[in-house]
Amino acid sequence: MLRQIHVMLLVSLTTLIVATRSAAKEPGAAVRMGCGIMTFDTVPGWGLRPDGSSAIGPTHGAVVIDQAGNIYTSANAGVFVFSPSGSVIQSYLGGDYTNLHDMEIRKEAAGEFIYAARNQNAEGIKFNAHSGEVVLRLPFPEESGLGLKSFNPTAITVAANGDIFLSNGYASNHIFKFDKNGKYLLHFGEKGNGMKQFNTAHGMTLDTRYEPARLLICDRNHQPKGRLLHYSLDGEFIEEVITGLGMPTSVAIQGDYVSVPDLHGRLVILDKSNTIMAVLGHNPDPAKRGNFNVPQADWIEGVFSGTHGSFWDAEGNLYVQDWNVSGRIMKLVRARTNGPNAGR
Repeated sequence: MLRQIHVMLLVSLTTLIVATRSAAKEPGAAVRMGCGIMTFDTVPGWGLRPDGSSAIGPTHGAVVIDQAGNIYTSANAGVFVFSPSGSVIQSYLGGDYTNLHDMEIRKEAAGEFIYAARNQNAEGIKFNAHSGEVVLRLPFPEESGLGLKSFNPTAITVAANGDIFLSNGYASNHIFKFDKNGKYLLHFGEKGNGMKQFNTAHGMTLDTRYEPARLLICDRNHQPKGRLLHYSLDGEFIEEVITGLGMPTSVAIQGDYVSVPDLHGRLVILDKSNTIMAVLGHNPDPAKRGNFNVPQADWIEGVFSGTHGSFWDAEGNLYVQDWNVSGRIMKLVRARTNGPNAGR
């Protein structure tokens, strides 16, 4: 009888251990994606807790990297800072650090600062990347004379002289320009589907691939397909850069290249001529692309679901965030390829 009870306990304990390990879901093998010099390998399990669960919770934000190579990503709960190996080393939670829909990081005389667009809190902010101290707020500029009832900033970027650009992409689609101290200077743009209009000015960065630098803006919901536009720093339309991109959410520049996350579950890389060089993480399942509610249990290695933010590190690797209920951030390592155009 005692032997029978011992065997039953042993079987129960073994079942419990197996169930616990199954819930953690072991990382799979790395997946290679892209082509030519824009070939990347995924890093399975990067950014997850030791038990295999997401460390950050629901995500609807951005990614930036500081000069030390640490990775900052914004989630609903706040900002999480990862080491290059994928461990959380710092976090700024609650209050001012929630709902950071877009971020840019900038080295200034007083240190490194993150500029952020808070889409649900009607403001842009600037805070010290290493202390978290908020040093500037950008509410709706009443002096613009627009009298807007809705101010839901989606994108922010900063010119070399410190001027700040803040897009009201979830409302009027105006883009506001402030000086480095937060003084309102001008605004441009309007909501619509015309050549010089924005149908959700969702993402934006300073395009340093050209001289002089200009704004590169994601017109996410333009019909029939999303597109990128160039505007001067004085708010003058320059050109339609590329169209047919699905739903481009943000843009990140490194050298002559730009990464463009697409909410339809992929990331496009363009060269300086704005030709598509590679498509990463394409999701072929219409039910799981552009879908916030894909739980971690349904994630597929190397396949994105609601690609929202990206950033390059100094070695040409990419960090990518999905708009996701469980909170997903991925590291893509630039692969070494053969031939004269080998990647790093």
